[in-house]
Amino acid sequence: MEWSIQEIARRAGTTSRTLRHYGDLGLLAPSRVGSNGYRYYDQDALVRLQRILLLRELGLSLPAIKDVLEGQRDTGAALRAHLRLLEQEQARIGRQIASVRTTLHKTEEGRELMAEEVFDGFDHTAHEREVTERWGRAAYEEGDRWWRSLGEEGKRAFLDEHEAIARDWGRVRESGAGPGSEQAQEVARRHCAWLASSGGTGPGLTRSYVIGLGEMYVADPRFGKNYDRYGDGTAAFVRDALTIHAEHRLSD
Repeated sequence: MEWSIQEIARRAGTTSRTLRHYGDLGLLAPSRVGSNGYRYYDQDALVRLQRILLLRELGLSLPAIKDVLEGQRDTGAALRAHLRLLEQEQARIGRQIASVRTTLHKTEEGRELMAEEVFDGFDHTAHEREVTERWGRAAYEEGDRWWRSLGEEGKRAFLDEHEAIARDWGRVRESGAGPGSEQAQEVARRHCAWLASSGGTGPGLTRSYVIGLGEMYVADPRFGKNYDRYGDGTAAFVRDALTIHAEHRLSD
C-alpha cells in the first residue's frame, strides 16, 4: 500500500512542500516517483516520517535528525526509545496538570500552599541532556546552581515574570502592532532582561543566542505553546520581535 504526497501531508498535519524539502535533504525519499512526477510513499516511509516528526518535537535540527536516523538502523529500537521519551513527557505533563489544579483549588479556598505541590512536574533537570548538548556542561551546571539558589519565592517570581511577558506578547500581537513596533520592542527588552537574569544559562545574552532562542520558540512545540496559547502565531511574533531587538541591540 502506498500514499500520495498530498495524502501524507494532510494526514501528518504538514505540507507537500515540507515533505519535498525532507526529500531534498535526504531525510525522506519517496518510495517511487510516478510518470507524472508525483511522489508516493509506502509503509516504511510513513514510519520514517513519524520518527522525523517526533525528533522535531524534541527540538532537533534537520541535520541532527539526519545523523540520528543514519545512526539508528534498528527501527524497532528507535521507536521504543521514542515511546519512552513520550511516556516520560506524558507523565511530566500529568504532574503539571495536577499541580496547577491543586494550586487553583487551594488558592480559591484560601488554603496554605506547599512548595512541593506548586512545582511538581516543573523539573528543570528534565532538560539536562539537551542543555548540555546545545551549550556545554558548564552552562547546565551554572544554570542548575542558579535555579537551586532562588528558593521558593524566587522560583515563583521568575515563573510569574515570564507568564506576564508571555501575556504581553499576545496582547501586543493582537493589537495589530508589528514586531518592530515600539510596543513589541519594549516587551522584547523585558524578555531579554528576563533571560539575562536566569543565571547565565547558555553562551550568554548575545545576538546569535537570542535569535537562536527565538527560532526555537517556533520550531519546538514545548516552547512555542507558552506563547501560542495567547493567540495562534504569537510564538512566530516573539521570534520576529526578538530577532529585530537582537540585531539592533545586542552583539556577538
